[in-house]
Amino acid sequence: MYQKTILPCGVRLLTEEVPGFSSVAIGFWVNVGSKKEAHAEAGMSHLLEHLLFKGTHKRTAREIAELLDSVGGHLNAFTSKEHTCYYAKVLAEHFPLAFDVLADMFLNPKLALEDVEREKKVVQEEINMYEDSPDELVHDLLAQSVWSQHPLGRPVLGTRKSVAQLNQQQIHAFFQRHYTPSNLVIAVAGNIKHNQVVTQCEKYFTSDTHTPTTKSNLPASQPLFQAGPAIFTRPLEQVHLCLGAPGVPIVDEDNYAIDVANSILGGGLSSRLFQHIREEHGLAYSVYSYHVAYQDSGLLTIYAGLSKDNLKAGLELIQKELDAMIRKPIVAQELNRAKQQVLGNFFLGLENTTNRMIRLGKQELSLERWVSPEEVRAKIQAVTADDILTICSRLFQKSSLAAVVLGPVEAGEITW
Repeated sequence: MYQKTILPCGVRLLTEEVPGFSSVAIGFWVNVGSKKEAHAEAGMSHLLEHLLFKGTHKRTAREIAELLDSVGGHLNAFTSKEHTCYYAKVLAEHFPLAFDVLADMFLNPKLALEDVEREKKVVQEEINMYEDSPDELVHDLLAQSVWSQHPLGRPVLGTRKSVAQLNQQQIHAFFQRHYTPSNLVIAVAGNIKHNQVVTQCEKYFTSDTHTPTTKSNLPASQPLFQAGPAIFTRPLEQVHLCLGAPGVPIVDEDNYAIDVANSILGGGLSSRLFQHIREEHGLAYSVYSYHVAYQDSGLLTIYAGLSKDNLKAGLELIQKELDAMIRKPIVAQELNRAKQQVLGNFFLGLENTTNRMIRLGKQELSLERWVSPEEVRAKIQAVTADDILTICSRLFQKSSLAAVVLGPVEAGEITW
């Protein structure tokens, strides 16, 4: 059962009670990510996420790490382009402890100078590690290519240079500006009552908790999608290829049709791309597609890892499949199979309290409402073959596509 309470201080508190589970997942969602950083703040959200684990005025970093470990729980965090989430998963009986740790991290971080300087080095090593993983890096390069003039195009981690330039004063100012009650959603899912969570929350968040002092002065701008090819030459064994199509924002009802279309195109082992490129032609080991919806934009990505000799043939096969998605209506059997795959993946994910908590937080920050599992089922079941043909005709025109090639390829060696 879903319930929502807004505390007097502005904190939005969401719960989904699941009585049959033993665990509780708690997420402190801050409505800030790399998209909301000024150019001089690139990488700030992610660095601050690291720093909140480095100690509070009540606990050392080691004590934070040991507390939930000692009861078999998990404590972690992630930063995305739009949000930062600190979360824990524990047995229901340990909910007060986990909540206390997360609230302490949010309300009382030390943000000490020595921690800032040390953690900047850690993040720079994280960037080095990421850049040594071309099958991951190419996705960031695609975002940079299609949104080069917008913060959505920036990597969440920042760059080595941008992280090196961040200082303690900037971090304190960023924290005070964004880590406020009105910018916080607390999402809890599992075997717990809503009133228990409200009572716990009211112990930490009063009407004057972290009163915001400043507002973000970043201008709102619509990300403009830039089509066309971009080549990044690297001495690698494989060519890593990403094609990008302009997707839709998270509020768009076409997301349901895109989910089904993506399942057909590249969403699993039975997808067209996997079957034709890997199984029939043996051109790639890894080939898939996915769609990410943001608050004001979206991106559908197709990835394939190919040898240089197979790049031309791989591109031609991908384009052939995209053309087929535009020209030929999906037959009933394939449509129904794709719907069942999407729904099966969705409902299996609900077996995990962390996944339920993530749904609560994302939906509140992006949609400002809860989308029930029953609503998702109805919307997916309502997708028609005509819906898919319409959305694919909009997404997959070659003139609208972007392509990023990362590997041992020089400009002029491929045609687009």
